[in-house]
Amino acid sequence: MSIIPFNKPYLSGNEIKYIQEAHLAGALAGNGTYTNKCTTWIEQKLQCKSALLTHSCTAALEMSSLILDYKPGDEIIMPSYTFVSSANAFVLRGVIPVFVDIDPITLNLSPSEIIKAITNKTKAILVVHYAGHSCFMDQIQKIANDFNLDIIEDAAQAFLSKDSNNRYLGTIGSLGCISFHETKNIISGEGGCLLINKEEHIERAQVLHEKGTNRTKFLKGTIDKYTWEDLGSSFLPGELVASFLYAQLQSAEEITQKRRKLWSDYYLKLSAYDLGDVKLPQINLGSDLDNAHIFYLLAPTHEFRDNLIYKMKLANVQTVFHYVPLHSSPGGIRFGRFIGNMENTNDIANRLIRLPLWIGLDTDLVIRPLVKIINDLNRL
Repeated sequence: MSIIPFNKPYLSGNEIKYIQEAHLAGALAGNGTYTNKCTTWIEQKLQCKSALLTHSCTAALEMSSLILDYKPGDEIIMPSYTFVSSANAFVLRGVIPVFVDIDPITLNLSPSEIIKAITNKTKAILVVHYAGHSCFMDQIQKIANDFNLDIIEDAAQAFLSKDSNNRYLGTIGSLGCISFHETKNIISGEGGCLLINKEEHIERAQVLHEKGTNRTKFLKGTIDKYTWEDLGSSFLPGELVASFLYAQLQSAEEITQKRRKLWSDYYLKLSAYDLGDVKLPQINLGSDLDNAHIFYLLAPTHEFRDNLIYKMKLANVQTVFHYVPLHSSPGGIRFGRFIGNMENTNDIANRLIRLPLWIGLDTDLVIRPLVKIINDLNRL
């Protein structure tokens, strides 16, 4: 039996064609025809003020820290249950990540824990929409307004997901950061995007994006030469990446619907079994609001989860955990601090297991060995 991988990148059909077209055009650096097609698509679809393609979501997060001009010693509140880039982007600027606990149902930032973490050094709240499901954005926006804080959305997993008010995730805070990494729903291999949701940030974002120069104005013909103005770096992907991405964007709705069907298939079939203390998600991540990025289970204990991953591997099915909490990692201890006992974060990190979810997957090939192994482990 062949191995069922955790992830398998999906090609919509025009990726190679568009790469060939970009190659034949002879202009492979960033900000070309396909870059413009992608940003126009994203801006029109999401209704953000501006979109800038980046070579990763990490780069978009780093741009956020630069745009908002945070200084060493400033603090940003964020979940510990997230990928290292969420913190690293700000630590690079000397900003202190303050880790707080998550809600045990949504696995997203707990608004009540945010309030406990606010000090006179707090500048922003970084929300991470885990599994493509929205944080409690109404509550978090109220906290941000009350304390005059920025909201930055790490929407790496949440492209085309919405909140309860039908707003696309990534377009609600001052800035939103998207990933098009090959493990995401819509992909370009490596890649990302910065969503700019306030007019006041657009011009500086363009300068930072162009290595600190006013090249954007030059390309628009408003100045006759460009020069160094501000901080910046090489955040742009090339045209080959953008051409691949554009093919994916054209099929983005179809891809999302197919993933939602797979998610619902998992949920309905697994709901028919007695899994003992193994729990299904308590929120519908395959709903019309969510993008069905992850299907996970919660095992009763850390040992049960690790045994389940190991035995699924023996059954030729790749399943994985998610995140060593940042607050307990060497980097988190060195560069940040945390508030409270982090009970939910520690618990979820020890028990969560992610199942394969990719277009073309036969979920029965995962479910059959999964249920048998769970039943065997429950009898021990």
